[in-house]
Amino acid sequence: MHDDEAPGAPGTLTPGAPETLTPAEAWRRLREGNRRFVEGSTEHPNQDAPRRHSLVAQQNPFAVIFGCSDSRLAAEIIFDVGLGDVFVVRTAGHVIDDAVLGSLEYSVALLKVPLIIVLGHDSCGAVTAAMESFETGTMPPGFIRDLVERITPSVITAHRNGIHDINSTVVEHVQETTRRIVDASRLISTAVDDGGTAVIGVTYRLAEGQAEMVSGFGAL
Repeated sequence: MHDDEAPGAPGTLTPGAPETLTPAEAWRRLREGNRRFVEGSTEHPNQDAPRRHSLVAQQNPFAVIFGCSDSRLAAEIIFDVGLGDVFVVRTAGHVIDDAVLGSLEYSVALLKVPLIIVLGHDSCGAVTAAMESFETGTMPPGFIRDLVERITPSVITAHRNGIHDINSTVVEHVQETTRRIVDASRLISTAVDDGGTAVIGVTYRLAEGQAEMVSGFGAL
């Protein structure tokens, strides 16, 4: 989409109605869903035929989740939400590129999503690969190298802070990713400054199923 194209013009996506939740309310709803998931009392909301039909013309997600592609990190499941609730972007190691930033900006500018979550998890394979590459000086082949190169700055920062274990490095990487999103996107940083959007970092524990906030920008 070109910057000068109006929303709804031919060849563009039609935005949903403005979201009414505040960043704090959006995070509270996701926390409640994660609590149900941890307790084994999931409700599986918004997953029936009427919900599906209601979303044909538009979408109005209340949060965007930018998470790792790991198969154990299915955002809609661990936060107990359904169709149309969250706008999901995933890359291995939640690595940022132009397509990711464009997707996040779309969610904020057109869908009016009040909350962006960066979702990492313990025992992350992509972060482990970056740590091993940093320690051995050996880069992996193909485009995996690009992933490792994008994660390595977080590994270096972790080492400078005396952090050497994988799970603490994941926390560092989540924190660095939230910071990079706000620093890289003027559109998102403006939305954060205006109070309409918050960007938070969350880590997920595979065994317990619990999601915990570890960093944030904006009013929660």
